[in-house]
Amino acid sequence: RGGKFKETVFFGLQYVIKRWLLGQVVTKEKIEEAAEVYSTHLAPKLFNYDGWMYILERHNGRLPLRIKAVAEGTVVPVGNVLFTVENTDSSCYWLTNYVETLLAQVWYPTTVCTSSRAQKQVLAKYLDETADNLEGLHFKLHDFGFRGSTSVESAAIGGA
Repeated sequence: RGGKFKETVFFGLQYVIKRWLLGQVVTKEKIEEAAEVYSTHLAPKLFNYDGWMYILERHNGRLPLRIKAVAEGTVVPVGNVLFTVENTDSSCYWLTNYVETLLAQVWYPTTVCTSSRAQKQVLAKYLDETADNLEGLHFKLHDFGFRGSTSVESAAIGGA
């Protein structure tokens, strides 16, 4: 593998969990809507209607998942696991695959945070060489990413 940085700063999982996975996220209305979309655009048999109804009825629409993660803001050497997802109900063995794509969205805020840290390290190095102290370092890196962002939500996530 290889990349620009030897370490990454883990960030963004709490947002994804609170925005998309916390509480009752499965409802009868959402199941019916998804079943219709699958039927119209894919194939009716591809949608796991019974599985989603099971989650609604057995778990009151809460996803039977356990997510474990390093603390947000932790600097971790690349090549290490940042978080894991476990299914807590064997009848929902398929559920982790459904949430994988959503959880992959943590890549963006983690990448922005890692890059920002590296930029601050460069700023600190040159402040140390050219200034009397590092005072004001926290104010030296400005984010203009909103201007080129794909959405308000992306800008907020990346600029948090």
